[in-house]
Amino acid sequence: MEFSELVNRFSAAAASSNGDALADLFTPDGTYDDYFFGPSTGREAIKAMLAHFSDGGQNFRWEFFDAARSGNTGYASYRFSFDSKRAEAKGARVVFDGIGRFDMEGDRIRRYSEVFDRGMALAQQEFEPERLRKIGLKYAGALKSRPEWKGHV
Repeated sequence: MEFSELVNRFSAAAASSNGDALADLFTPDGTYDDYFFGPSTGREAIKAMLAHFSDGGQNFRWEFFDAARSGNTGYASYRFSFDSKRAEAKGARVVFDGIGRFDMEGDRIRRYSEVFDRGMALAQQEFEPERLRKIGLKYAGALKSRPEWKGHV
């Protein structure tokens, strides 16, 4: 399967809440590291994580573009949107862009991770400023605690 086809299948499965189709793209012990929910390892955990998408939103749209793969690593830019179910958001359409990283093992994903502006996504859902601050500090603390960041802290 071409890498661009894989990312299109990935986004279609996630946007339609098809946990089986999404999990099938991963190795049996693969990890989906979601920027909101954190890492989920194994196909059952990936399916459970995807089910949480619908707790906070609906009408998902996920569009990957500029997919590129070199060896066992692939990247693709994306646009993502959904209607928030958070009461304070009053049905707001949340939009953000990001980049997905696909660490591959053959034609299956061993690890998926992503980067996007988490604060922008939460602000569109009317998260209170102090809560946004606490969330930002939580993620910054987790990043600073990783060994590879030792020289930066």
